[in-house]
Amino acid sequence: MATIDSSRETGRTLIYRHSLAVRLSHWVNVLAVTVLLFSGLQIFNAHPALYWGQYGADNDPSFISMEAVDDSGQVKGLTHVGLLTFDTTGVLGLSNVDGEATARGFPSWLTLPSYQDLSTGRRWHFFFAWVFVLNGLVYFSYGLVSRHFHRDLAPTVNELTLAHLTYEVVNHARLRFPKGPEARHYNTLQKLTYLAVIFLLLPLMIATGLTMSPGFNAVAPWLLDLFGGRQSARTIHFLTAFLLVAFVVVHVAMVILSGVFNNLRSMITGYYAIKQGGKQ
Repeated sequence: MATIDSSRETGRTLIYRHSLAVRLSHWVNVLAVTVLLFSGLQIFNAHPALYWGQYGADNDPSFISMEAVDDSGQVKGLTHVGLLTFDTTGVLGLSNVDGEATARGFPSWLTLPSYQDLSTGRRWHFFFAWVFVLNGLVYFSYGLVSRHFHRDLAPTVNELTLAHLTYEVVNHARLRFPKGPEARHYNTLQKLTYLAVIFLLLPLMIATGLTMSPGFNAVAPWLLDLFGGRQSARTIHFLTAFLLVAFVVVHVAMVILSGVFNNLRSMITGYYAIKQGGKQ
C-alpha cells in the first residue's frame, strides 16, 4: 500500500487505499443499483404481492402484499406480512399521485418511471442489470488477478476469534472507529460484510433474477428446481434486494459517522488521510 508522508505540512499521512479499478466499479455500481432498485419497484407494482412456489394465482395465499381497500367509505392502504396487517396509507398500498389518492404498491417517488409503466420499468431494469453484471465480472476478474480479495478482504485467523469479533462489535456499537495504523485496512466486520455481499447476496440476486426469465429457463431449467419455482425466485429476489438496500443504508451511515470527506476522497482519488497521534 503506497504512502505519502505529508506530516510536516499538514500533520497527516495519506495512504493509497483504493485502486482505480475498485473506485470505478464502485461508482458504476452506485448508478446501476440505484436504477435497478427504482425500476424494480416499478415492476413489483404491477402485482404487489409475493408468493412461494411455482405459481402465484389470485387464489394462492401471499405472505407479503400491498393493497388499497374501502373501509366503511374510507380508502386505506394496507400492507400484509404473514398474518399481520399494517395501515400504511400514504406510503404503501395507497399514495398520493398528482394530488389524488391512488392504489400503488410503492409510491411514485420511489419508482422509475414515476408513473405506472411496466414496460418502461422492465427496459430500465434489464439494461442496468447487464451493466451491473458486466461491471461485477470486471471487478471479480480484477480481484482475482490483483489478489485484491486475498490481500484486502480475506480476514486472518486471529481476526475470526470470538474475542476479536466481540471487540469490534462493541467498538462499532459505541461508534469507535479504527485509528492510526488500524485505519489502513478494512476491519474484520467490513471484510466479512463485503465478502457476504460480493459472494452470497449479489450472486443470489442475479441468479433469482435470471430464474424469472422464461427465455433463460429454456437454457437453464434447473434454476426453477433450485429455487422452488418462479414465484419463489421472485420472492428471494425481492428480499435480497432489500437486504442490499439495508447494507447500503448502514454503509452510508458509517461513511458519514467515520468522516464523510475523508471517505469520499478515498473513493474518488484513492487516498485516505491518517493524522498523527492516531486521529483521522
